[in-house]
Amino acid sequence: MAVIDPDAAQRDVFVLAEHYDPGPGHWHAHRRAQLIHASEGVLQVHSDAGQWIVPPQRAVWVPPQVWHRVSSSRAYWLRTLYAEPQRVPVPDQCTVVSVDLLVDELLRAAAHFGPDYPQAGSEARLIAVILDRVPHLVRAPLHLPRPSDPRLARIVDTLLADPADATTLNQWAEQVGATARTIARLFLRDTGLSFAQWRQQRRLLAALVLLGAGDSVTNVALDVGYADVSSFVAVFKEALGETPARYFRDPPSGLDHKRAQRQSR
Repeated sequence: MAVIDPDAAQRDVFVLAEHYDPGPGHWHAHRRAQLIHASEGVLQVHSDAGQWIVPPQRAVWVPPQVWHRVSSSRAYWLRTLYAEPQRVPVPDQCTVVSVDLLVDELLRAAAHFGPDYPQAGSEARLIAVILDRVPHLVRAPLHLPRPSDPRLARIVDTLLADPADATTLNQWAEQVGATARTIARLFLRDTGLSFAQWRQQRRLLAALVLLGAGDSVTNVALDVGYADVSSFVAVFKEALGETPARYFRDPPSGLDHKRAQRQSR
């Protein structure tokens, strides 16, 4: 299969199907905006601003010229919408959205003809429908923001490496040479989340990656720091609107939107 340079394509908007091997990905940026949608599995998208987890039936917007990398523990196929930003509203930062069944099928169909399609014809009309639909995709709050303060780097790096780490805020404050009140204030300032909320988000996103790789709910609950499965399932359902089993089985619902609304208040 020929490799296509998306930055050299002539059309303003197109969809490519691309296969990638498992691994950490490489840092890169494109001049067009991207809506990155995996046909299966769970992706991790990284930028300087943090980490986004992209489970099945979700996609992530990456604005133009944003350096990022996409990682996965398994080989995967992407269907990626590339678009000049004047053709479609693009978020200011990477944003996960829920992909409904119609948009999923539209992206699948557009990937078959790629960037070399007539400007007038059925292909262009299909692209127009995609552009009409994607602004209405509901945001899914699957972002883990990275704080900028260097005093928090040791904390977040430890939790990124081991989401089950149970070090308390007071213990962290002592280790990094600040008061607990200062650490709490810095977390809220830099991420919009309290320390406890940030750690819970880290555990939930880590759980999504493990569940997407096929691990059992019991093993995942223990691996990300919960003492028992029932507590994990309760927190997961409260945060993401479904139990772990249903989250990966059912198409996205309005629950993503409801949770996003709660977080924005």
